[in-house]
Amino acid sequence: MTYLDEKQIYRKYMEFFEVAERKRRWSVFDDLPWELAEGLDPDPDAVLCAETFCAVESYMPDYVGEGLNLVRESFGQAWWHVNWGYEEAKHALALREYLVRTGQRTADQMVDFETGLLNRRWTLPFTTVRRMVCYGALQEKTTWMIYRHRLAAARAAGDALLASIYRYISRDEAAHGGFYLDVIGTCLSEDRDGTVADLQHVLTRFTMPAYDLVPDYEERVRVMRAIGITRKIFLREVLLPILGRLGVDRRELARAAAAEAAAAEAAAEAAAGAQGGQATPRTRA
Repeated sequence: MTYLDEKQIYRKYMEFFEVAERKRRWSVFDDLPWELAEGLDPDPDAVLCAETFCAVESYMPDYVGEGLNLVRESFGQAWWHVNWGYEEAKHALALREYLVRTGQRTADQMVDFETGLLNRRWTLPFTTVRRMVCYGALQEKTTWMIYRHRLAAARAAGDALLASIYRYISRDEAAHGGFYLDVIGTCLSEDRDGTVADLQHVLTRFTMPAYDLVPDYEERVRVMRAIGITRKIFLREVLLPILGRLGVDRRELARAAAAEAAAAEAAAEAAAGAQGGQATPRTRA
């Protein structure tokens, strides 16, 4: 890809950072009603979801390290990534404290759980900046959607503490997704066809981070599906709003998918032809 306009990216980062500093910062220690933890008996599925979110966040050293190595030459993106890591770390800490303070897990159990998680390593699902920006937009919007659903469930269950945690987290996730979409907008203005192709490529291979690393993840996903997180909701609340915000329609994605398939077929045919041409010719008897 052509390198992004650094002036635009820096300006977008500074706008993001100013809003975060002036309006969105919150404290794990001062802004959450921890006094409500005493005597709280949360629903087991709600606990499992909170633990799952905490587990995914526990790969923060990998997310930050891998991401910074990819964007280190871009001041705006690198500094934004550090800020993102700080905010995500607060999410993990708040959820961890919820599990311990409500008595659903002990501190020792959390240490053992986190140690087991970090025996595995998360790696980048894509190797280019633009594809990772597309991935980030999908991931953050999906995370926002999940937290909003869990916020509604916590309120319905009368768990004001968990609802408060999810409210702050979902607000952060919305801001993160917005930044990624702004960057994709810059990419589209530079190279629309290439950006749409990358968005389509990422979308057809998209999975949430650490899905193959967190223990019993299939059971955790089953619980989330059972409580209303489905593919239909992903389409309605994640993908279609993203495409609408970017001004990209599904016909563009379909054309990109067809072009990618044709290129893959041509490459396979060329490889097969090259392999055939390298065969040792027979000599006549």
